[in-house]
Amino acid sequence: MKQKFDVTGMTCSACSAHVEKAVCKLEGVRTVQVNLLSNSMQVEYDEGVLSAEGISSAVGQAGYAARPAGAQKTAAAAVREDPMAGELDSMKRRMAASFCFLLPLFYISMGHMLGAPLPGFLLGRENAFAFAFVQLLLTLPILYINDKYFKVGFKTLFKGAPNMDTLIAVGSSAAVVYGIFAIFQIGFGLGHGDWAKVEKYHMDLYFESAGMILTLITLGKFLETRSKGKTSEAITRLMDLAPKTARVLRDGQEVEVPVEEVQVGDLLVVRPGQSIPVDGVVVEGRSSVDESALTGESMPVDKAPGDKVATASLNKSGAFTMRAVHVGEDTTLAQMIRLVEEASSSKAPIAKLADQVAGVFVPAVMVIAAVTAAAWLLIDGSVTEALTSGVAVLVISCPCALGLATPVAIMVGTGKGAEHGILIKSAEALETLHTIDTVVLDKTGTLTQGKPVVTDILPAPGVTEDRLLTMAASLEGSSEHPLAAAILEKAQSLPRLAVTDFTAVHGRGVRAALDGELCLGGNLAMLREAGIDPLDLSQTADALAAQGKTALYFASEAQKQPLGLIAVADTPKPTSRDAVAAFRELGLDVVMLTGDNQRTAQAIGQELGVTQVLAEVLPQDKERKVFQLQQEGKRVAMIGDGINDAPALARADVGLAIGAGTDVALESADIVLMKSDLLDAAAAVELSRATIRNIKQNLFWAFFYNTLGIPLAAGVFVGLGLLNWRLDPMFAAAAMSLSSVTVVSNALRLRFFKSKFQTEPKSEMQQGGTTVMNKTMKIEGMMCTHCTGRVEKALAAIDGVDKVEMSLEGKSAALTLSKDVDNQVLTGAVTEAGYEVVSVE
Repeated sequence: MKQKFDVTGMTCSACSAHVEKAVCKLEGVRTVQVNLLSNSMQVEYDEGVLSAEGISSAVGQAGYAARPAGAQKTAAAAVREDPMAGELDSMKRRMAASFCFLLPLFYISMGHMLGAPLPGFLLGRENAFAFAFVQLLLTLPILYINDKYFKVGFKTLFKGAPNMDTLIAVGSSAAVVYGIFAIFQIGFGLGHGDWAKVEKYHMDLYFESAGMILTLITLGKFLETRSKGKTSEAITRLMDLAPKTARVLRDGQEVEVPVEEVQVGDLLVVRPGQSIPVDGVVVEGRSSVDESALTGESMPVDKAPGDKVATASLNKSGAFTMRAVHVGEDTTLAQMIRLVEEASSSKAPIAKLADQVAGVFVPAVMVIAAVTAAAWLLIDGSVTEALTSGVAVLVISCPCALGLATPVAIMVGTGKGAEHGILIKSAEALETLHTIDTVVLDKTGTLTQGKPVVTDILPAPGVTEDRLLTMAASLEGSSEHPLAAAILEKAQSLPRLAVTDFTAVHGRGVRAALDGELCLGGNLAMLREAGIDPLDLSQTADALAAQGKTALYFASEAQKQPLGLIAVADTPKPTSRDAVAAFRELGLDVVMLTGDNQRTAQAIGQELGVTQVLAEVLPQDKERKVFQLQQEGKRVAMIGDGINDAPALARADVGLAIGAGTDVALESADIVLMKSDLLDAAAAVELSRATIRNIKQNLFWAFFYNTLGIPLAAGVFVGLGLLNWRLDPMFAAAAMSLSSVTVVSNALRLRFFKSKFQTEPKSEMQQGGTTVMNKTMKIEGMMCTHCTGRVEKALAAIDGVDKVEMSLEGKSAALTLSKDVDNQVLTGAVTEAGYEVVSVE
């Protein structure tokens, strides 16, 4: 069983390391992941051996508190909670109150050194007791306000698991205790006329140091917590998308109910401008839906009866009625939030380094502080010097920055991925992705569209395209072959001929009478068996086959005449070639894995720029191919559709599922690409590299800070006579707080991450010395592939237009121009074809 726990009392990576160590010792525990940033813990354990109460008890004995996290809430309910708000308010009050007492304390203790006037009863050595006692009275409220450090610090110390709070508590306590000792010495000197003793201890007070340490650390913690709150902005924005209410049809009437009350099977009405409250299927009406919140795709998607719609999508145009299919925690949005939260709370392998260091760091620091104090006491016999150095070492060494280095960057990185439509399911996947050197790509549905479409219509002499397509669609209308479906979709706006005596010939094709004329459609063998000469069509078919296309022959058997060829192929996705180029730019080897025949696979590979092609691979053998690459020393990322590629996805070092649609919980993949766009995979690699680079920067500065700060605080430079540098405890506290804020701020730079592979293509470039321009046209009115075919034909006829790529879903045409063509010419051609141009970019 895997269960999440809320853990309180943790303040640094040493804390999380001790909690993890305490739980790992329990019998029945399989895995433990403690997250300092979210104050949570994921434990996988055997229910027959251990209970949640036993785990909570073990954490309690380690000096902390843990309880099972509450039942997961719906996305709509989760948005009402702000876990950081209460903590920030409390810290703000503590910080303000601390400063209210610190400012007069600092003025009294240090003001006269700057020439500031003091009340008469505090001036002079005869008033030394009042001078010291007033400082004590101002320090006590600061100690009380920030008693959390002492409660947690000494509790963990007595449990044998000292942490950052222990360093703060011991350091500030030492300063206060020494100040009280000085007050007694002043009192003794005043009572016995020992003015030398009074003079010595009059200015040898460290109350302001204790107050300053606690106040500055609270300030640093406040800034740190506020910065940490920003790391989860992506999750918060996802939660904000969740609608609060839904309009449900009950007894024929529309009733507005809280979204939590919607049940599976309910009929809901969604009007223009409203967010879709749950996942479901359209049952009545048509509309255009903006799914950018979930997929990152800016273009609205047309929806009709039978189409799926997802939570938080925005209805842009018409009203429709939908049936609820997934509600509550089963919705797409809720699963996205859960995946991002789990990823940000999981622990990357690189985090173990910080945990291991922090586990021994705090005890080592306490030993160093004790040795430092003893050394200075022996060197010059000054208790003041010894105390100053010892306290400074304790304060400067607080491993806050070390504990924040990894989790903050992981949370920002996974949140940023979600913004880009990349769902990273674990921190380990995010880290591992930056190490890969080989990308294995499934062909069907990943590199290609996943369904055959008509690519070429080649009528025989004397036959028009429309006649050939009409005859082919009529002939294939009764066939269940996938290639027949492509022809029917292409010809859906054309009329049908009367079909009689339909016969499907296995391994050959189909034969039927069309308006009384016997016709056939199939392969070359069927044509020859019917005694029909294919003329030059066979050579054309061979050329099409070399391009990875399947050519279907059509002929009139009655007249013994061929009517033409129609080529069908599973065409590459618009961004596949760019994605392959992006992988190469990232320094990755690209391998295509497919069950297709070698000839087709090589043709697709050549078109997309893939040089390593493994063809005729059965689904059950894909996993073995990935394993072979790993045996060769490769670090492999497998990108597939998440279903028949599941074994290979699981075998790969990182599995990326593409074509996920609204099903974002694919168990076989580590990363889900919501937009089904291969360029997002390249962006994921970029994001992984940026995140790990950020973590390494954070760890470097955290280690470098402590490496330099401890000798400085210990007075090593003074002792060696190199420099007269020594770190006062007050400045040590400020520096420690600043280091944490610096690490968090550095991690927050990831919020500005932008993939160069997800930007729009340049409008103009050079190819072989010729200027090539790209333009994109947004076109309304296209309803089917026949529409796109007409627009494509109209645009391709324009002089200067070299290539036209149509997108029915995107309602767009991507043009490659060899020279500048006026936008009005392009618009006029599309308008003449019967469609409306929205924009030309």
